[in-house]
Amino acid sequence: MDKSRLELKVGLFVFIGLVLLAVLVIQFSKGTSLFRGTYNLKLTATDVGGLKERAGVLLAGVTVGSVSHITLAKDNKSVNIELQIYQDYQIYRDARFVVESAGFLGDKYVAVVPTANSGGTLTNNEEIHCEEPFNLQEVARSTAGFIKRIDETAQKLDASVSDLRQKVLNAQTLDNFGESITNMRVFTEQALDTIHNINLVITTNRGEVSLAISNAVYFSAQLDRLAENAQAVLASNSVSLNAATKNIADTTVTIKQVATDLQAGKGLAGAVLEDPQLATNMQQLAANLAVTSSNLNRQGLWGILWSHKPAATNSPPHAAVKP
Repeated sequence: MDKSRLELKVGLFVFIGLVLLAVLVIQFSKGTSLFRGTYNLKLTATDVGGLKERAGVLLAGVTVGSVSHITLAKDNKSVNIELQIYQDYQIYRDARFVVESAGFLGDKYVAVVPTANSGGTLTNNEEIHCEEPFNLQEVARSTAGFIKRIDETAQKLDASVSDLRQKVLNAQTLDNFGESITNMRVFTEQALDTIHNINLVITTNRGEVSLAISNAVYFSAQLDRLAENAQAVLASNSVSLNAATKNIADTTVTIKQVATDLQAGKGLAGAVLEDPQLATNMQQLAANLAVTSSNLNRQGLWGILWSHKPAATNSPPHAAVKP
């Protein structure tokens, strides 16, 4: 065999071996194997936070696949992440996909957090939402803003304390406050003396106070008994009271009817009111009765009858005295 052809064959064999070795190295670096079946999952996230291709996919801390591709979505607002998952591991639909880091500053990876394992398992090329990773820079910016707001609040609090010292906690206010405390102490002492005097009055007049309370209790009992008697009287005479009330109502109706008849000219009183001549006669009769009653008051009945007795002679009798 020609030496050149032998060298060519050896070189070709070495090249093929190197290519196979490179492929194996790449596959092993991705965490997959040529002899192990996989299926793809497509994640959508707003931010990958430094996640790189060939990063691992861990389910409960166990590597179950790797990240194959990371591309920007067409809307330029989200990121598409393709995962290769070993067919040996089944992921349920209710699992959560989160981009996390190994340690505080370690490499990023996709963590699969199982929950209730319900809803069936994910299939090839199925799309799932991925939660964005913890962004340390965003937290630092938020913390800086928060610290700035705390600093502004502290400055405002310091200014408020200064105003409080100048306007409230000045010498005049403190003197007034001390005087108020003194007055309060004096008032408390006077109140205690008053209470002590009241206690002395009650103690020295305990018998009179007890008697007054007994009398009040007795009077209250008498009032209760009186109320009970009144209720009994009302209950026993309810029929009579109802009859009296009915009689008053009937009398009111009768008086109303009489007044109506008087206005209509019915009866003697109505006729007197309606006939002027009869009314004049009644007035004259009333006047004569008034004169007669006056004479009766002055002379008496026998004085009027016997004031002019007939004489013993045959002289004509005197004329009767006009009333």
